[in-house]
Amino acid sequence: MDPTSPENNDAKHQQNVVVMRHGDRIDNFEPSWLTTATRPWDPPLVEAGRLRAFRTGRKLKTNLGFPIHRVFVSPFLRCIQTASAVVSALCAVNDGPDIVSIEYGLCEMLNREAIRRVSVPKDGNFRFNIAELQALLPAGTVDLAVKPVYEELPQWEETVMGARTRYERVIKTLADKYPSENLLLVTHGEGVGVSVSAFLEDITVDAVEYCAYSQLRRHVFHKNKSFTAGEFEVLTHNGRTGIGYKIPMANGAMDDAV
Repeated sequence: MDPTSPENNDAKHQQNVVVMRHGDRIDNFEPSWLTTATRPWDPPLVEAGRLRAFRTGRKLKTNLGFPIHRVFVSPFLRCIQTASAVVSALCAVNDGPDIVSIEYGLCEMLNREAIRRVSVPKDGNFRFNIAELQALLPAGTVDLAVKPVYEELPQWEETVMGARTRYERVIKTLADKYPSENLLLVTHGEGVGVSVSAFLEDITVDAVEYCAYSQLRRHVFHKNKSFTAGEFEVLTHNGRTGIGYKIPMANGAMDDAV
């Protein structure tokens, strides 16, 4: 029996959650793309972004030291394409995840801080065709039976704090839903920032690069088909995986974390 299985009456293990930003988006490299785009709020990756995502997938396989069992991804196209490249990289080394699911709770902040005013759909409908997005993921990896934490997008003009609360909630909820599995969540810059700031006291995240990722770990204790879990520990060091953050000093100033 798998020692991390909930059916084991008395087991303890470590659960890992990796939270990753999408790759390089086209509108930040080709501004003219917006003038002809049919979905200006949903830019795809440039080719360099696809390559960065694939290489990050290989890096995860080499450096993490544990397998990824499930992947959850924002419905925005740049995240779907990133997840596809990462999963392909993991599968290419015969140790990839078997299950990929789209999760609305990992979507971009739906406000003008994150989405350019000229890009917002006039009727407020972002029109995600989930079946078409699932078809972009590697064949045989999509789990159609998984029920998302958020069954629809947040309302347009959600607050920044509301979005941050959403990201923290979806990270915790997905981890609790699959306590015996290691997860990869592919999301947006703010979501990656929250994955550090929500679990590392008093720090301020000031940089999240394309394909940057954080790593969280917690102890999970299984007993009689139920479980309890400890608090998440942030294993991400400042600047090591594309995330920069600062910690408060005694005089109230901020200093680079080590």
